[in-house]
Amino acid sequence: MDGGCTCAEVRFRLIDRPMVVHACHCTWCQRESGSAFALNAMIETDKLVLVKGKPEETLLPSASGKGQAVLRCPTCRIALWSHYAGAARKVAFVRVGCLDDPASCPPDVHIFTSSKLPWMALPEGIPSRPEYYRREEIWRPDAIARREVLLAQR
Repeated sequence: MDGGCTCAEVRFRLIDRPMVVHACHCTWCQRESGSAFALNAMIETDKLVLVKGKPEETLLPSASGKGQAVLRCPTCRIALWSHYAGAARKVAFVRVGCLDDPASCPPDVHIFTSSKLPWMALPEGIPSRPEYYRREEIWRPDAIARREVLLAQR
């Protein structure tokens, strides 16, 4: 899957399927996205290949208190992906809206729905959780195995 920013200065490619795609309805994601939720595809950073340009890193606070590094186009300032402290730099949270075909990454789960906006209707057939979830309930077995490989590298 290919993606990039609005001005096309930065282009990237996902060379594997994301491990999981979150639609996060927490108030932090609402504020940062300027929308009802953020849609992030989690993938190993080494499976996110920079094809063109060089994103700039911006450090932002996060609900965990550990912060996040947001990678943005230096020209149009579009947020392309983030790294959260819990996963260090091993996992990238790619903004699905930056993919050339965002429809190819539907959410696997809606999370933090306890703070979802009241007018936001959740689709049937996609799991939702008031807060977070147990990984084994949502992730595919191959994605869990990929995560285990990452954990072994620490």
